[in-house]
Amino acid sequence: MNTHSHQKFETFLRRAGLLSPAESAIFSRLDGGVSSDIWRVETPQGLFCIKSALAKLKVDQDWYAPVERNAYEVAWMRKANEIVPGIAPEILADNAKDGMFAMTYIPPETHSNWKTCLSKGQINPDFARKVGDTISSIHTNTMNDTKTELQFCSDSIFHAIRLEPYLEATAKIHPQLSGILIGLSQITAQTKTALIHGDISPKNILVGPDGPKILDAECACYGDPAFDLAFCLNHFLLKCLWKPDFCEGYLMCFDSMVSGYNDKVGNGTESIEVRAARLLPALMLGRIDGRSPVEYLTTEDSRNHIRRISTDLLKNPPTKLADIRRQWHNSLKS
Repeated sequence: MNTHSHQKFETFLRRAGLLSPAESAIFSRLDGGVSSDIWRVETPQGLFCIKSALAKLKVDQDWYAPVERNAYEVAWMRKANEIVPGIAPEILADNAKDGMFAMTYIPPETHSNWKTCLSKGQINPDFARKVGDTISSIHTNTMNDTKTELQFCSDSIFHAIRLEPYLEATAKIHPQLSGILIGLSQITAQTKTALIHGDISPKNILVGPDGPKILDAECACYGDPAFDLAFCLNHFLLKCLWKPDFCEGYLMCFDSMVSGYNDKVGNGTESIEVRAARLLPALMLGRIDGRSPVEYLTTEDSRNHIRRISTDLLKNPPTKLADIRRQWHNSLKS
């Protein structure tokens, strides 16, 4: 860490009362995503994390996003913890102006990254069901809530780091699908019914003794709950090509997450599922040809398989997630 960042973080900690004038801190960079720097901070008062948003994301293409998203991440974690206590780290201090906050440190000795578990074949469909149940709890408890909608006026951020890079950028690569992809982007932007996380994926979920813990809510907005559902389900399908030996387990997780989500949503399930089923193949294609391709699908055969299936699903959209799952499974056997 450079001297400027060191001083900025220490000033933040002292103002927050997490570091006294006489104390010093030890900073260790943690592995994170492409959009932020995350630091483990050791002080005489204990361990915690600092997260600092980046204006330019760490990807090959030019991809910029407002650092103000950090404030909405803080707000999502606080709101989510009100609805499902302990589902996210506790916020200890935040500085919206500089795009940083401090939160509780979650030790890897007791909490494993779900993506890592899945990659090793450590597959637990009951855990996937809990994730589905949890995100549906957050959706249903904020549905048609004017106060929450006013708190999360982050449409431009969601567009910059989700709709544009995943749907609109992909539309430029596939002009024959441009109308469909741009249409999906517009529908998703216009559907504002609940608080969504925006980046529900296994890499952002920890497997702990008390169930899931969700991280990285930089994309939080008041939007379409179908996006959260489709975004996570997408990863179970893609991982079938990454680790084919575990394919059946990934598809069991797909089924369990859908079931856990639907059990909680109740009457709103059908309309959400229809939109999720339309979004899912677009997100599949976006993780191959958008601004943030998954790093683990490296062969052209795998990428072409996804292009072929997602194109067919976009042109002939199903209304049930189970239909996508079935068509995907059949494609793997052919």
